[in-house]
Amino acid sequence: MSQIQTLFKNVSWVTVSQVITNICAFLWTILIARYLGVSDYGTLSFVISFTILIGMGTDIGMTTFTTRELAQDHSKTKKFTNNLIIYKILLSILLCIFTVLIVYLLGYSNIVVELTLIMFIEASFVTMFNFINGVFQAHETLKTPSIGIIIYSLSLLSLIFIITLLNMGIIAVAVAYAIAYLLGIIYVSNKLIKEFGFPKFEMDLSFWKEATIKSLPFGLTVFFYTIYFSIDVVMISWLAGDYATGLYNSAYKVISVFTAFYVIYQYVIFPLMSKLYTEDTNLLKISFEQSFKYSLLILLPIIIGVYFYSPYIINLIYTSEFALASVPMQILIWTVVFLFINGVATSLLNSIGKEFDVTKIYVIAAIFNIVVNYILIPEYTYIGASVATVLSEILILGLMMYSISKTEYKPDITLLKTVVKLVICGIILTIVLYLINVSLYLAIPIGLIVYIIALFLTKSIDDTDKYIVKELLGK
Repeated sequence: MSQIQTLFKNVSWVTVSQVITNICAFLWTILIARYLGVSDYGTLSFVISFTILIGMGTDIGMTTFTTRELAQDHSKTKKFTNNLIIYKILLSILLCIFTVLIVYLLGYSNIVVELTLIMFIEASFVTMFNFINGVFQAHETLKTPSIGIIIYSLSLLSLIFIITLLNMGIIAVAVAYAIAYLLGIIYVSNKLIKEFGFPKFEMDLSFWKEATIKSLPFGLTVFFYTIYFSIDVVMISWLAGDYATGLYNSAYKVISVFTAFYVIYQYVIFPLMSKLYTEDTNLLKISFEQSFKYSLLILLPIIIGVYFYSPYIINLIYTSEFALASVPMQILIWTVVFLFINGVATSLLNSIGKEFDVTKIYVIAAIFNIVVNYILIPEYTYIGASVATVLSEILILGLMMYSISKTEYKPDITLLKTVVKLVICGIILTIVLYLINVSLYLAIPIGLIVYIIALFLTKSIDDTDKYIVKELLGK
């Protein structure tokens, strides 16, 4: 099987899992939001965001570091699993105590303290689940992680349905998240044991120290990346209250359905790029440029469509109580294309040993995001937070391209020409949708036809694309 066919197989598995996950997430978001209402939904959103921020300490970048190292040398697998699983368990216990203590001392209500405890346990499950998946990711066998994600998604949707049906309350909703991830862990752990044997837990302190130091750049990147994606919810809750938080997060949850496909790139492209860095640097450059191109090509029509029909989408998903969420949704949808492109750039820099550059970029972006949120939220609440998120993504893109331009993987003029062509295709689609002004159900097929025609008129599909298609078809 060629590398392209292996890539396609992995993309297929991850895509299937993400489609199922997105459908499930779409449904459980509706169920939870309608069941809890704006204020309680805002409370749950705050707790989730807070525990995500603190919970990153249970990983500190080890999953990404492990994936890169094992992708380049499979023989290290036993050493990593034997040591880092027990290490992560100990970190989780310590941070769980620390997190609950913080919330209690800050004077939050008992319900928030209980929610925080449950959601941190869930966050610990998430980091262990991701670590085990990272091992399979490094070996480019993504069937197991994909099935594990499907088990989690279907379990959570089923539990949320039962909870809302039986009116079991907000605590039960939080417990459902933890149980769903626990079921996912049980599945992938069983597969890990069958594939690599039962881990012989070790406490090699020198290895723990080495892994911690080398993981920190990745961990800091994730920390600051999460800050500018999660701190807005915390700051809205603090500066504008639960109602504004509920509106913002309801729009953000819809956007997250689209951004979840970003996982496909991270799962598949990063280990491939890490391997290519040691095997074929020319192919690595091509991989980066094609990933950049396909991200823009696929996402532009989606973004334009959501922008035009956001009021209808919000009303379809939620009740009229959430109607004001259509405005932040129109703003936040533009983060999707930047998120994907920045993700591809991040994978490239991490795979070639430039993780410190990535860390510095996200430190700058996080500080920028906090400052802009602090300025905009008091006056513009959820709209200000939406604008701050988009501006942060644009800043990251500029810094990423600057960092890559100093390496041998600097994009050439061909990629710039391709971007211009795709933007022209997007403009054509925008004009057509504006002029015809039809329902969403008619706009989808019409827009798709118009966009495909525009791609061929601008010659956005080149010989490399045709070669890739032939490889996928085995011709």
